[in-house]
Amino acid sequence: MSTTPITWFEIGTDRPEEAERFYGELFGWTFEEQGGPGGSYRVTGAGGDTGIGGAIRGTDGTSPNYAVFYAEVADVAGTCRRAEAAGGKVLVPARTAPSGLTLAHLLDPAGNHLGVFTPPPAQG
Repeated sequence: MSTTPITWFEIGTDRPEEAERFYGELFGWTFEEQGGPGGSYRVTGAGGDTGIGGAIRGTDGTSPNYAVFYAEVADVAGTCRRAEAAGGKVLVPARTAPSGLTLAHLLDPAGNHLGVFTPPPAQG
């Protein structure tokens, strides 16, 4: 079995402007607003050439604040089944966004939150 890379992170907050300022001042990260109506999504290259990218997602208070890393996998549903078999839980079942991105949120046996995703199919 090959190793699975962590390729994305997301910080969910009801105060995205404050989070953007904090991470910008602390780490020098810059952000670009993306997405449409219904929430703020501020993407950053964060890690430059050696780290991973991520985003701050404005929650509008509709969910608890969080920070989560995402592992890029070939099969989100299969990864959910393996997580449960290994003693974890599926927190948010696999779902596919209109863009084609598929993701799920899991809890490890100790209750730590993590995400898994498969990117949208390549356009071509």
